[in-house]
Amino acid sequence: MIADESSGYRVRLIGREEVAYRTIALYFERPSGFSFLAGQFIDLTLLDLPEPDPDGPTRSLTLASAPSEAHLMVATRVRETVYKRTLASMPLHTFVQIEGPFGHLTLPESQVRPLIFLAGGIGITPFRSMLVEMATLRLPYRVVLFYVNRRPEDAPFLDELRHLQQQIPGYTFVGVMTQPDRSKSSWTGETGHLDYAMLNRYIEGLVAPLYYLAGPPGMVRGVQTMLLKAGIRPMDIRAEEFAGYNARR
Repeated sequence: MIADESSGYRVRLIGREEVAYRTIALYFERPSGFSFLAGQFIDLTLLDLPEPDPDGPTRSLTLASAPSEAHLMVATRVRETVYKRTLASMPLHTFVQIEGPFGHLTLPESQVRPLIFLAGGIGITPFRSMLVEMATLRLPYRVVLFYVNRRPEDAPFLDELRHLQQQIPGYTFVGVMTQPDRSKSSWTGETGHLDYAMLNRYIEGLVAPLYYLAGPPGMVRGVQTMLLKAGIRPMDIRAEEFAGYNARR
């Protein structure tokens, strides 16, 4: 990697894999001294686009890797844009430019209050970072993750997130599929859309926790409205409208 104090770092792509249907994870070298908090994001600039992208060569992508991991990892849906097609096809060892970290969707310092993570689709990335960090450092947070997707095939990191329950004593995973009938896999978890009744089945005392939301804008705004109507204070809701659903992502 190459340090550039004026514009971040140039880092090399060291790995890429499919983590769900039309969804890839990309692994990059981690620059020496680069630190971040679980849940933060970077600006990632492609240095050699094959043709101009109307939204430019830079997108904001959440670091799905945990601060305790040796590499940097981001995950994104593969879409028909020049930027996303280039991410999906560029050769290993290609250099990209990163700047950051940015963002405030991070774990609270206090570990007293329960945390409710509400993720839609690729909005899972900050929570993957947080949960891996909890497991690695044995942080005693109490967490319920509601993870909403159309089908199991569409859910990045699904198996890993379920298995982390064995490593984090205070963690409960709740997978929710809205179109399980279209899946080639069987699904025995929750189905339908996230609503007050579903939350109430898993959360004892809805007003006690802190709520973290990440996903497509429609999902985030709808869940925010539901929580406010349920009596959750605005200061107890932290939200981010997420990757792939707006130009910068």
